[in-house]
Amino acid sequence: MSFNKSRGGGGIGGGGEELVLRGSISKKWTFLLCLGSFCIGLLFTNRMWTMPEPKEIIRRSTLEVEKMNLVAGDCAPKSIGDAKDVPGEVPRTQDVIQTLDKTISNLEMELASAKATQESMLSVAPTPGSTGKRKYFMVVGINTAFSSRKRRDSLRATWMPQGEKRRKMEKEKGIIIRFVIGHSATSGGILDRAIDAEDRKHGDFMRLDHVEGYLELAAKTKAYFVAAVSMWDAEYYIKVDDDVHVNIATLGNTLARHRSKPRVYVGCMKSGPVLAQKGVRYHEPEYWKFGEWGNKYFRHATGQLYAISKDLASYIALNQHVLHKYANEDVSLGAWFIGLDVEHVDDRRLCCGTHPDCEWKAQAGNVCVASFDWSCSGICKSADRIKEVHQRCGENENAIWNAKF
Repeated sequence: MSFNKSRGGGGIGGGGEELVLRGSISKKWTFLLCLGSFCIGLLFTNRMWTMPEPKEIIRRSTLEVEKMNLVAGDCAPKSIGDAKDVPGEVPRTQDVIQTLDKTISNLEMELASAKATQESMLSVAPTPGSTGKRKYFMVVGINTAFSSRKRRDSLRATWMPQGEKRRKMEKEKGIIIRFVIGHSATSGGILDRAIDAEDRKHGDFMRLDHVEGYLELAAKTKAYFVAAVSMWDAEYYIKVDDDVHVNIATLGNTLARHRSKPRVYVGCMKSGPVLAQKGVRYHEPEYWKFGEWGNKYFRHATGQLYAISKDLASYIALNQHVLHKYANEDVSLGAWFIGLDVEHVDDRRLCCGTHPDCEWKAQAGNVCVASFDWSCSGICKSADRIKEVHQRCGENENAIWNAKF
């Protein structure tokens, strides 16, 4: 009864309770599903992404900081103290470079000298019982030509010792004196045969492998030094013209004062104009190399007489194929030394005038090394006048034998 009542009287009320019950179940399942989904998502996330260890974070941070410091250090401007040191370093660096250049130059000169000496020693076989090549004090080469027979005879009669005296001077004083000449364009011709006959009589020639010619004086000078170094091991090598008066003992004493210098170039230093005009004497075809029109040459010894030390002569011998020859022989020699560490000695006693100039100086006790007339670039009419010059300006006849070099 009650059952039916309940059922029949509460039809509408029973349906509402069922709806309420379904709504309650739906919320619970929703909550559970959300909670399950969260847990599953949390589990999935832990497997796919592992958090870095704290130590790795610290290590990476440290490396990045160091890299940043390095970059910042390279890009940072120099301090004021460092900037101030830069100008001070420049002169010191230049000094070091100059010292190295000078050292290299010295080594090159010593190498040239040693090589030339070795070649000269190999070219001459030593005599039995000898210990090596004889050393001499100086070699004097007198530049001469085929047409200068009278000049040569005038020198033989004045300041150039002959015969036994010449051999004694070579042995006791270590001084070699020779007339220097090449050969004619037709080698073996009448000119060469005349020199051969003269040499057989006097034995005072030095023959060069060179074709004679006034325009070839630079080449002849170079050939002379090359040949002289190979034939004689001397301290000095001198070139003099055959129209110049020379006092041999005074020349030797003058050079002896420069023995402590390794590379010395002795003469009357001058700086004449570079002559660009064609047809004039001493015309320089390569005038444009010396700068603007009207410029002067660099300092070099006048060609009448000059002396160079062994190192410089050896340098010429070693580099003969690359040394440039200018039109004038004295300019060429000066050009070969202009870039080297060479001491130029300007001694005006090597270019005295003839009497009365040299005579007054001799009376004052200042005997000239060499005398000539500037107007003639030598003694004017030397074959006729050199005897008089020798009598007035020459040193004592025994000066060479009393000299100690």
